Amino acid sequence: MNAEGAPGLLFLCDHASNAMPEGDLGLPPEEIARHIAWDPGARGVTLALAAAFDAPAILTRQSRLVIDPNRGPDDPTLVMQLYDGTIIPGNRGISEAEVARRRALYYDPYHTAITGRLDALALRGIQPVLVSIHSMTAQLRGKPFRPWQFSVLWNRDGRIAQRLIARLRAEPGLEIGDNEPYSGALEGDTMSRHGLGRELPHVLIELRNDLISTPEGEALWAGKLAGPLRDVIAAYRAGED
Repeated sequence: MNAEGAPGLLFLCDHASNAMPEGDLGLPPEEIARHIAWDPGARGVTLALAAAFDAPAILTRQSRLVIDPNRGPDDPTLVMQLYDGTIIPGNRGISEAEVARRRALYYDPYHTAITGRLDALALRGIQPVLVSIHSMTAQLRGKPFRPWQFSVLWNRDGRIAQRLIARLRAEPGLEIGDNEPYSGALEGDTMSRHGLGRELPHVLIELRNDLISTPEGEALWAGKLAGPLRDVIAAYRAGED
């Protein structure tokens, strides 16, 4: 995290890494490389945006298969045993004690880092905008191709999301999803906990991962997002409708 960055904006990346500190969980390398283990390209886009805005970013350091930080602590999918057709052998029949151990090692430190940053800003009277970066597959389980380059996810608080959807849709050649293919209404997830829970302006942005599968793609699509996002945050700060 760049703790010295501009305080009015905080980037988050819940699924930044496919690192497996608990071993391979019985999976071959080709499965660990898949989207089931992380959000491909999301880390690079997050870091590029943080650099463009001179803003801090907080990113995870382990695979979502170890434990998923973008879930509430009581969510049954906190530790996935089956994901997109792949059985996770090392998670099969996982005990409550093992979930608690992984939560203490990997899940809690991530959310504690976010909470600590937000608490410090609150003491200074600063209300930051939270921007969470994810990536999505172009197609999943034989369902129709996902045409959106960006999809904006939100739940109840549309201060940033609705502006961003409108601004991105004004860009030629882009198709923008609004709470698709996933809904932003996931109670207990990162945006629910740190955005809605604190009444902070926030948004979750999905990028299609085939577009950001290389460093060049990450830079290109981070650049396509940076201008509209900058405009939207400026409009929000200015109090525009």
